Amino acid sequence: MAGPGDEMAATENLGRRELRASHADRERVIGTLKAAFVQGMLAKSEFDQRVGQAFASRTCAELAALTADLQVEPVTARSAQPARRGEQPVLRPGPMLAVGTAIYASVWAFAAVPPWPVSSEGDPPRAIIMLVFLSTLIYLLVSAISVGNMVADRIQRRAARRPVPGPGGR
Repeated sequence: MAGPGDEMAATENLGRRELRASHADRERVIGTLKAAFVQGMLAKSEFDQRVGQAFASRTCAELAALTADLQVEPVTARSAQPARRGEQPVLRPGPMLAVGTAIYASVWAFAAVPPWPVSSEGDPPRAIIMLVFLSTLIYLLVSAISVGNMVADRIQRRAARRPVPGPGGR
């Protein structure tokens, strides 16, 4: 038994089917066709034919006819990178560089501020000189690793923004 709400919905649906199809309507139908193709419900030739018909369709009724025989489940988006198991996350380069800079500055403060016994020429002990020299080398190494991580992270983000190739390598 149909009620007044059913008649209104049928009238709205009929009115919607007679409307001209928008670009978004066509894209939605093409997305459904893509999902059907990926799930093996359509052959490549039939998929191409229906996509061509979707672009040529003028009304929503013509678009609805293209997917009327398909029961398609939505396809979940895949990530650009395959899941890696057992790999530890890389430290963020900013905090790593900040810690390295703080340690390097404290070594310089340690070497320069306290009154060290000096030699007859006024030079500090060799241990302090070696400490400053080694801390400089380690700081340069940490800086190079941090910059390398920043570059690698940027490259990875740019690669993730690129679209994943679909069927046929397009």
